[in-house]
Parts: sequence; structure tokens; C-alpha cells
Amino acid sequence: MHLRTIVVAVASVLAAALLAPPPASAHTHAFPDRIELPNGFMPEGIAVGPGPTAWFGSRADGDIYQVDLRTGAGAVVSQGPGTPSVGMKSDRRGRLFVAGGPAGDGRVVSTRTGEILASYVFTSGPSFVNDVVLTKRSAWFTDSSNPQLYRVPLGRHGRLPGDSHVSALPLSGDWVQGTGFAANGITETPDRKALLVVHSTLGELHRVDPRSGVTRRVDLGGVSLVNGDGMLLDGRTLYVVQNRLNQIAVLKLDRAGRSGRLVGVLTDPDFDVPTTVASFGRWLYLPNGRFTTPPATDTPYWVTRVPRWRG
Repeated sequence: MHLRTIVVAVASVLAAALLAPPPASAHTHAFPDRIELPNGFMPEGIAVGPGPTAWFGSRADGDIYQVDLRTGAGAVVSQGPGTPSVGMKSDRRGRLFVAGGPAGDGRVVSTRTGEILASYVFTSGPSFVNDVVLTKRSAWFTDSSNPQLYRVPLGRHGRLPGDSHVSALPLSGDWVQGTGFAANGITETPDRKALLVVHSTLGELHRVDPRSGVTRRVDLGGVSLVNGDGMLLDGRTLYVVQNRLNQIAVLKLDRAGRSGRLVGVLTDPDFDVPTTVASFGRWLYLPNGRFTTPPATDTPYWVTRVPRWRG
């Protein structure tokens, strides 16, 4: 048995022990409103499910931390590559798709063993691969530094492709790259026929044709999504995290995702620059990136739980 296999096996056993639900008498407050992450972890992305399990990525070294949402207990289940883990999504095949930030890459990690199943280098130039969404046939990644998306096509039964099948999709149409962070959070339109991408600096939401890359600004009636970060689509309700504003904009979209209106804003005193959002049951979970707090090995980080919008 190779040393790496032994390390992975030990890590898996340790994670299973830490994440196993305790007896009912061992805790009285199931599903806590606040989940503590390791000091110095510097969280960014979140993925939830299937089931009451969440994963968080570290901007410090790319570690993946797994949490039982019922208890808040967690453990590192995958050692990072030394570069950040940013946006992420999980699928029903036990895989985690992770954006690599300034490394210009993305990787696929087993949620069962923590092993890297595939790794893709999207670009060798300056970049910030920021977020990812899973559609029926693809994993789409945004790049905040360049006006393009990256597509990882998924084969039959979700089969992962080789490097030669990965492609870039230049953004055109209404898209203006500008300076600062541009493309950030990404999701699908309610009808699943196009993509939605938030432009963090300009505060715009764009509908992207996945075949041509042509974008059109979504008509939000003048609402600004400045500092827009991670997004979550729930039916026709779109949650957009506005990180430095410490709030979530709640939008109601038409089916095609061409227009929408602001129906509410969610915030919480526990927010400290929330970055991304995922849901379980009637709750939203947001890791706090604490961008305005100097990072150190003893800096505390946490996840805040808030109710879904009930408008």
C-alpha cells in the first residue's frame, strides 16, 4: 500500500469519527445558527448536500473542510494544493468541483476520500477562477480577471473529460470587463437555457448564452448588485450575496432570466463579509470571509445560518 493511500485512509477514518452524529443526549441544540471553522481557515466557497453535509474551501492553502450541519462538527477531509479553494459545488456522485482562484485552475475532489479525481489548468496568465455552477452537461467556471468562462464538459453519467476537451468561452455583447473584479458568482436561469453571471464591480447581472458567449444585462429596474459574490437560484428566486455590504439581495426573476425585481434584502448581525451561499431545508448558510480583518493563524472564522426569504 502506498503512503498516500495510507494517509487518505487515515484522514477518511478521522473525518468519519468527527462527523458521526452524537447520541441525542449529547447535544440539545441541533442545527446550530453559527458554525465555527478552524482559526486561520479563511473560508470562501461552500457546497451543501446531498444530505446535511457542507464543505468549505480555504483561501489560505486550499484545504477542504467538511461539516455536519446537524451538530457543527467538522474536519479537514482534503489537503489543499497550497493555492486557494474558492467557489465550489457538489454533485450527487460524491464529487466536489472547486475553483482555484489565482492558480487559474479547477479541480474535482472526492467527497468520500478527499482524493483529487481530476485537475484542469484553464489559463497560465493572470487570472482569478472564482466560482462554478453545474449544469446538466457541464461545469462552468468564472474568471474575475478575464472576460471569459471556462467549460468542463461532462460525459455520460457525469464522466470527467481529459484536458483537451476543456474550453474557454469569451464574453461579448453587453459585457464590459473594466477594472477590478468582474465575473464572480454564476448560476443558471430559471428555465435552465442560459447562465447568469454577476459583475461585482459594476453591480450588474448578465444573462450569458452558453453557446456564443453573448451577454445581455438583466433588467433589474435600476437595482445595483455591487460587491456581488456567490449566488443561489431557488426556482425563480435568486439570492445574490453582496459581500462587503453584509447582505443578500433577493430577486424574483422571469423564467428566461431576462428581467427581475428586488423583493427583499437579508442581513444578520453575525455577518462579517459573507462570500457565498448554499441552502439546506429552509435555511441559508454563508461563510464569513472577513476580508476587512487582517488574516492570522489565530483569526476566527465562522458560518452564519439565516432563514430563506419568505416573501
